[in-house]
Amino acid sequence: MTHQVHIVGGGLAGSEAAWQLAQAGVQVRLSEMRGSGETTPAHHGDRLAELVCSNSFRSDDGDRNAVGLLHSEMRALGSLVMSAADAHRVPAGSALAVDRDRFSAEVTGRLAAHPNVGIVRERVDALPSSGPAIVATGPLTAMQLAESIGAATRADALAFFDAIAPIVHRDSIDMEICWMASRWDKGETKDYINCPMTKEQYLAFHQGLLDGEKTEFKEWEKDTPYFEGCMPIEVAAERGVDTLRYGPMKPVGLDDPRTGRWPYAVVQLRQDNALGTLWNMVGFQTKLKHKEQVRLFRTIPGLEKAEFARLGGLHRNTFINAPRLLDSTLRLRTAPHIRFAGQITGCEGYVESAAIGLLAGLFAAAELRGEPISPPPPETALGALLGHITGGAAADLYQPMNVNFGLFPPVDAGRTKKADRKLLYTARAREALRGWIATVSPHDPVMGRGTMRSMVEG
Repeated sequence: MTHQVHIVGGGLAGSEAAWQLAQAGVQVRLSEMRGSGETTPAHHGDRLAELVCSNSFRSDDGDRNAVGLLHSEMRALGSLVMSAADAHRVPAGSALAVDRDRFSAEVTGRLAAHPNVGIVRERVDALPSSGPAIVATGPLTAMQLAESIGAATRADALAFFDAIAPIVHRDSIDMEICWMASRWDKGETKDYINCPMTKEQYLAFHQGLLDGEKTEFKEWEKDTPYFEGCMPIEVAAERGVDTLRYGPMKPVGLDDPRTGRWPYAVVQLRQDNALGTLWNMVGFQTKLKHKEQVRLFRTIPGLEKAEFARLGGLHRNTFINAPRLLDSTLRLRTAPHIRFAGQITGCEGYVESAAIGLLAGLFAAAELRGEPISPPPPETALGALLGHITGGAAADLYQPMNVNFGLFPPVDAGRTKKADRKLLYTARAREALRGWIATVSPHDPVMGRGTMRSMVEG
């Protein structure tokens, strides 16, 4: 099929951008190298929007959490990613976690069925030389294309490592030792499996992390920094003997029903699929070698006979210096026919990547219509994240960032209690988004502007 916009990369950002453009009546060519005989070190299949790390979209609390607010803003703009996530969510307390296989199948199926989308399984080795394009190749951009990006931007790409947590078969967990509770006992639901540790067990486990055989870095990888939000557990362990007890192995509020007391440390697992047969080891992303993972993780109480559906791994994450290279609508300053979206811009997280893809699609559609469109207000989650990427961050120190209230303009809290200040941020954001949507032409000929506004108000 002929196309008006070429999207390179079928991950979360590319899929969302394609959907937004297609819903606006724009014909899209979506190029994805997986399925053409090519793959990446982290992906397992060829479906679009595959989740390669956690299955969690994090908090879905739109009143007190910045990522939950981002969820609600994306829903108001007809997000495909959020629609698929809502359709295939699994129990995770106040978080939005999904059955990863059904989620990616939903995204792939809906895009494949859309008359304005042509999915082409091909590897793209160079930036498109003409015509509107969106590059959303993510953290595992193929080397040839990465070199083309480097040549176009006259800057070396930055990179960091992203580590993957293991997944355990539910029926191999010993529930005579483990018990169900919420995350650190917050809330009434009991969505997490807890594996308790005594002091002696924890200290032995900590030492095992330090001594375990790890994946060796290639020469060109040795100086690559880690993103703090996806720190390998053994790297965190190197920071001190109690670091993990104040992080992913924090036992606060978790009464072991066998003792009535908090354990010295705890390992938590979160449901990873709709059937409840697979569980993700929360915060246990790792670069230990596979054999070492099996040996060490089976010393965790309750996991002595654990069977692993997937072991942890490590992959390189590449991103551009977006504050220096992109304008306020994600266009490459030196080649404005090209937009960038997703993790390659330096946003971090599934939802953030999809959100930037959503905006890239809206911006490209408006440009094709010859209509002006301003970025969403900085008071919104979308605007705050976009602003950080396109100029809010210091270019010389630019590192990947999740959405958080620290990216928003400060609120006038007055005498408001600290615990209620987040409500001020989210209320202000909803009002700002309503005003912005009123200025945006309908991106969906069926839904229309009025429906979009009512979704935000609802």
